[in-house]
Parts: sequence; C-alpha cells; structure tokens
Amino acid sequence: MILMVVIFLLILFWENELYEEVAASTIEQLHVDYPQSDIPVRYCNNMILQRIIKEPDNTCKKEHVFIHERPRKINSVCTSPKKMACQNHSRVLCFQSEIRFKMTVCKLIGGTKYPACRYHISHTEGFIMVTCDEMGPVTFQKYIE
Repeated sequence: MILMVVIFLLILFWENELYEEVAASTIEQLHVDYPQSDIPVRYCNNMILQRIIKEPDNTCKKEHVFIHERPRKINSVCTSPKKMACQNHSRVLCFQSEIRFKMTVCKLIGGTKYPACRYHISHTEGFIMVTCDEMGPVTFQKYIE
C-alpha cells in the first residue's frame, strides 16, 4: 500500500514538473519575437507557420500577437501592481503591464484549417495582460491599446 502511494506521488510530481516546463516556455515560444525577426514579406504568415500556431482542433487562430521586447521585461509584468481577476477565469489573476510594449497583431483574413491561414499584419504599442505563476508569465491573455 505504501509503495502505491509513493508511486502515485512520484507520478503526480513528474506530471506537474512536465506541465510547468511546458507552461513556462509557452508564452516565450508563442508570443515573444525579440529582437523582431527580419521577415520582409508576410511576417504574420511566416511566423505563424514557423512557430506552429493554431487552435487545438487544427483551425486557424483568429488573432495572434507577437511581442517585440526582451523576455526579462515581459517577466517583470508579473510584479505589476495592476492585477485583477481574468475575464474567463474568475479565480485566476491577470497582471497588466505598467508600460507599453511594441507588438505585431496578426488577424486572420483567409483560410480555416492550419496551415492554410492568411493574416493581416498591424503594428501597435499597448499594455499586455498575462497570467503568472512563481516562475513568471504563463499565458498571454490580451493587449490593450
């Protein structure tokens, strides 16, 4: 019986460790492009293909944001005093940046199934909202112009 409990705890610890590694790298892999990639034509289309950005059901994302700032600066958002309950998750806190970040917003203009997605590009500056854990930002929630 004790052996089963120990095995269960080891499996639970191992799964949580794997999830934390994936979650901790997710925001950087999906949303950070610093320094901004030198893609002169079709930036959004190329970046979304390169980073394999899609919905879980393999459809095209309606909108995706790339943040052009150092990861260290993005990590500092988790210490922002501007925190509130996230819109979709009442128990999860969202942190809003205190400064504006340079971003590229990619909005879907054609296609429904990945990889046949076409995007319109727009450059903007705005505040970002992220969820955080003890390691830093976990998910990008939205931007505010």
